Amino acid sequence: MNRVVVTGMGIVSPIGNDLDDFTKNLFASKNGISKITKFDASETGVTVAGEVKDFDPLVRLDKKFAKRNDLFCTYALYSAKEAMEISGLNEKNIQPEELGVIYGSGIGGLTTIQNQVIKMHDKGVKRVSPLFVPNSIINMAAGNISIAFNAKNTSQGIVTACSSATNAIGNAYEYIKQGKAKALITGGTEASVNEMGISGFASLTALSRETDPNKASIPFDKDRNGFVLGEGAATIVLEEYEHAKERGAKILAEIVGYGTTSDAYHMTSPDPKGDGAARAMSQAIAEADIDEKKIDYINAHGTSTAANDSAESKAINKVFPNNDHLKVSSIKGMTGHALGAAGAIEAVASVLSIENNQMPVNVGLMNQDEDCDIELVNEDNKNAEVNYVMSNSFGFGGHNAVIVFRGV
Repeated sequence: MNRVVVTGMGIVSPIGNDLDDFTKNLFASKNGISKITKFDASETGVTVAGEVKDFDPLVRLDKKFAKRNDLFCTYALYSAKEAMEISGLNEKNIQPEELGVIYGSGIGGLTTIQNQVIKMHDKGVKRVSPLFVPNSIINMAAGNISIAFNAKNTSQGIVTACSSATNAIGNAYEYIKQGKAKALITGGTEASVNEMGISGFASLTALSRETDPNKASIPFDKDRNGFVLGEGAATIVLEEYEHAKERGAKILAEIVGYGTTSDAYHMTSPDPKGDGAARAMSQAIAEADIDEKKIDYINAHGTSTAANDSAESKAINKVFPNNDHLKVSSIKGMTGHALGAAGAIEAVASVLSIENNQMPVNVGLMNQDEDCDIELVNEDNKNAEVNYVMSNSFGFGGHNAVIVFRGV
């Protein structure tokens, strides 16, 4: 089986629209959650979101692409351009048939769907855009990335709700590990901070109605009252180790384990015992062929909802009963919950933790819930040697996905 390494990363997020800014703000504990500016959300009762700020697609993309495509595709390709540039992969050092794309999104072109349904209702069926379908279907993030980089190996769109990006990364890892490709562009994207996204989750009573951005997304805090919707994209370039080594690529980290399970429990709620999540974590550790004590840090799913944080904490304690140095945090206190992109954004944060020997602080925490009995990262313990990181993602429908990174 082939070793699989990370050679490139790119990002668009509420705390930075490139890797440098994201890194700086991540470790400075900057809160990217703020008042919703994209539309008037007052009737929904929700006032804050993790919006991408000061985003200029023309920095990396041409005007025609940005105008013709839904924002979820724009975010995806924008971050992929940065990741590929950092990786150094190009037509001179990889054949098109050896390069593929596996990319996730939970919802896809929701803004396109929203706007075109309104147009159809107000102006008739003949006014629906001919680009409605290609702008709304989830696989077009992968499709557009494949076209942009002439990637002629597999091209797949992965949809497993909030686990989409982590499943995409894990599937890409397995694909290269089995020798089916030399490199894959992978990750996740979401652009659902709009009327339908906010009102839909608000009707589900899943979103926080807190008006203070610093108190809205507070994972593992006893006063948490729902998640904050976020947006963005993150792309990771995965490459077969020998191929990367031969061309002299800078290796950022190695993926060594992947686990994925189903709760088979409920449409929206996780198994309160955390059994499915625990099995996914155990699978990833087993594939990594390490003792659970080797894991230094868990980048938790940590949505700031009562059900998720409690179940994830229980799962962690089941899998790591004897790991006395393990620390945990969720970066959703800074970014909000970017749904199908969350796992990719958090995978980038996981690799950065290894590179910098620093773990992101669990921002927003004031009073840790007793039901979340885990050691959380704070200002006092954030600096430590980080060799192995686990990144967790859990989605509506009971999807569980976990990946493990190792420093190289």
